[in-house]
Amino acid sequence: MAYHIALVEDDDQLRANYIQALEREGYQVSGYANRKSAQAAFDHSLPDLAILDVMLETEMEGGFDLCRELRKLSPIIPIIFLTARNSDLDKVSGLRLGAWDYMTKDTTTLNFLPVRIAALFRIVEGLRLSPDEGNILELGTLRIDENRKQISWQKAPVSLTLTEYWILIALTRYPGHVKSHDQLMEAAKVIVTNNAVAAHVRRIREKFKDIDPEFDSIRSEYGMGYRWVEHG
Repeated sequence: MAYHIALVEDDDQLRANYIQALEREGYQVSGYANRKSAQAAFDHSLPDLAILDVMLETEMEGGFDLCRELRKLSPIIPIIFLTARNSDLDKVSGLRLGAWDYMTKDTTTLNFLPVRIAALFRIVEGLRLSPDEGNILELGTLRIDENRKQISWQKAPVSLTLTEYWILIALTRYPGHVKSHDQLMEAAKVIVTNNAVAAHVRRIREKFKDIDPEFDSIRSEYGMGYRWVEHG
C-alpha cells in the first residue's frame, strides 16, 4: 500500500525536488503550486499526509489557511509545515492550527524529510491499531494482511491510499453488512462529503478492476451505503 502525500509548494524547482525525493521512498505524491488548487483537490479526496508551505504565491499565510480547512476535514491527518518562515511566532501559529510538525527549509534536507514522514506514519498506524489487527483476512480471492497493510486480489497486489485502505477494511470486516457513508467516514477518520466517499469507493473499485475487469464485490445500496459481497 503506497501512502499518498500532498505537497503544496509554490517554488517549481523545490516542489520537483521534494516530489522526487519522496517518490524514491515509494510514496505517491501530488504537488500543488497554490492554496486554491490544493483546496479543490482536498475537497474531492484527502491525502494520507500533507506538507504545506506557509507563503503560497501572493498569499502570505495561504498555508495557514489551508491547514485550517484540512483540520475541518480530518482531525488526525498528519500535516507538516515546510517553510522559509522560521520565527517562533510562526512555529507556534502552525502548531496551534493542528500541524504535527513545523520544519524550516534551511535546516531540512532531502534525506531527512522522508525519515520524518516515515516516523509520522508509524504514529498514525499506532493510533489505528486494534486488537483484531495482525491477522490475515481472506474472503474468496481477497487477502488482507492487516499487520503489513498489504492487500492482494487473485494473488496480485492492490495499491491503496491509507484512506482507501481503512474504507476497504470497514467493508470487509463484516461482509454482507451495509456500511453507511458516515460509518465509512468514521472508519477512515476523515470528514468529507458523501460525494467524496463515493469517489473513494469508485477508486477502490477501479484498482481492483485493473486486476480483474469482472470485479463486483463492492455493491452500492441506494440511499444506504455500500456492502462487500462474497462470491462462492
